[in-house]
Amino acid sequence: MKGIIDRFEENFAIVELEDKRIINIDKNIIPKKAKEGDVINIEGDIITLNEKESERLKKEIDELTEDMWKE
Repeated sequence: MKGIIDRFEENFAIVELEDKRIINIDKNIIPKKAKEGDVINIEGDIITLNEKESERLKKEIDELTEDMWKE
């Protein structure tokens, strides 16, 4: 299952899952270099950073917002 880190609050990462559910995950089990907006893979108790998907999503968002600033 994939999720996107929405934000960090105290000791938790607030993660939006593919099915739009929001869950809290203990920050201690999130990869250390993960940040807000990153995509993570959740397989049982194992959480990994999906760098390829994170980069693709960031690029997609950058392209969408780029058009907002054009006159």
